[in-house]
Amino acid sequence: MSTLTMAKAINEGLRRSLADDPKVVLMGEDIGRLGGVFRVTDSLQTEFGPQRVIDTPLAESAIMGTAVGLAFRGYRPVVEIQFDGFVYPAFDQIVCQVAKQHYRTRGNVKMPITIRIPWAGGVGAAEFHSESPEAYFVHTSGLRVVAVSNPQDAYTCLRQAIASDDPVVFFEPKRLYHSKGEVDLDGQLDDAAPMGLARVARVGSDVTVVTYGAQVETALDAATAAEDDGVSIEVIDLRSLSPVDYRTVTASVRKTGRVVVTHEAAREAGVGAEIVASITERCFNYLESSPVRVTGHDIPYPPAKLERLHVPDIDRILDGVDRALDRPNSLTGVEL
Repeated sequence: MSTLTMAKAINEGLRRSLADDPKVVLMGEDIGRLGGVFRVTDSLQTEFGPQRVIDTPLAESAIMGTAVGLAFRGYRPVVEIQFDGFVYPAFDQIVCQVAKQHYRTRGNVKMPITIRIPWAGGVGAAEFHSESPEAYFVHTSGLRVVAVSNPQDAYTCLRQAIASDDPVVFFEPKRLYHSKGEVDLDGQLDDAAPMGLARVARVGSDVTVVTYGAQVETALDAATAAEDDGVSIEVIDLRSLSPVDYRTVTASVRKTGRVVVTHEAAREAGVGAEIVASITERCFNYLESSPVRVTGHDIPYPPAKLERLHVPDIDRILDGVDRALDRPNSLTGVEL
């Protein structure tokens, strides 16, 4: 086991995938000589050459269109979108070509493309650099959507995504790039949990908190704080947003009878809305109270000085837990 930052774990995952398969190529803005804005691809162009680690023009639609052409020719492109808010120019290619080619050709054409997106806020970035666009892609049939929360999953799930014949949108929480954790660099992919399975990040008995990405860390901190108040919170790290591992989620909700879903993206038609609806369909007779959502606000991402008021923190998650428990000090009826 090695102790790595998430950024370094992703770097190692890319390095291993490049070494294992000559058809894997990396593409993106400044990923080669510079090593990427976050230095995630540092040294890879030096090791594998500019034909496999390709610095592209600043044109996301062209990057994705080129990736589609490479996939037609049997390559496995790994595309980096430099910041989450820059993915929108590539949206047409992703939802009209990448997501549909396999279905449109009745399986004759595969799109083994991995789309890496540094994602969400918490780093004091400028406008268009802290977006949470996951719901757009979850809504799009034909795409797998993954959001990792720790260095081990970042390493393993990225390698699984690159090896998959399905197109994968791979969200990397940028505020966790420097977080550290143990990573097994020698483990076999066949022995690892599939990227489509959720993870029970903490076992509890009173309330289930379902989340993903950087919010997993916040939810775990909230669960630790709740212990002092005698509340046992079970935390589910979804890992995969499409498909969702509802077997793990519903097993937890049926045990606790109460659920809070939290994410940084806006509330309206967010991933949390779909999860709550699906939990209600599957667990209606087990629920002791209405499911609760704790999300970002329905506004464009705010300036850096205000983002702490937008991103759900420990206190907001604990208030959601109070509402799920029907506790007298909850803020029931107050719009969050």
